[in-house]
Amino acid sequence: MQPNHRRILFVLILALGVGWIFLSTDKEGLSTAGQIPAPQKGFLAPDFTLETLEGESVTLSDLRGKVVLLNFWATWCPPCRAEMPAFQQAYADYKDEDFVILAVNATTQDSPEEVAKFIDEYGLRFPIVLDKTGETNRLYQVQSLPTSFFVDKEGVIQEVVVGGLAEAMVRARVEELMK
Repeated sequence: MQPNHRRILFVLILALGVGWIFLSTDKEGLSTAGQIPAPQKGFLAPDFTLETLEGESVTLSDLRGKVVLLNFWATWCPPCRAEMPAFQQAYADYKDEDFVILAVNATTQDSPEEVAKFIDEYGLRFPIVLDKTGETNRLYQVQSLPTSFFVDKEGVIQEVVVGGLAEAMVRARVEELMK
């Protein structure tokens, strides 16, 4: 084969490859239904609206402008129980500085009665909402409890922590996001 024929064949194969890549791309995002596989650092926190025990609706996007610690938990979960005093202390210390904790109870695995007892027992004053259908846990693809998402003032997830958090860890992350 002559050198010119090789070049032409190479260019033709390259053009076919580029054409195939262009034609086979998923231009409409259908491969993931337009969503990321799981909420993660650097992505906008998926919005949801849930109710408190008192029936008050809380919408995550309404908290924009504040640093949010979004925590998924249940009353029967030992690490969840262990981190709640640290959360209450951090909330008490930073709530006037545009910080809020939004605790999402996995109510499909719990009960509103147990949640009410838990809130009283631990003296919790931050918003606690009930995920009665499990939809929000599925939306965030929570695999184990507790799971926490640190969300900045623009609504972007800055960190995901699976497992319990100590007070020093909560404080360090909140102070960093409030800068």
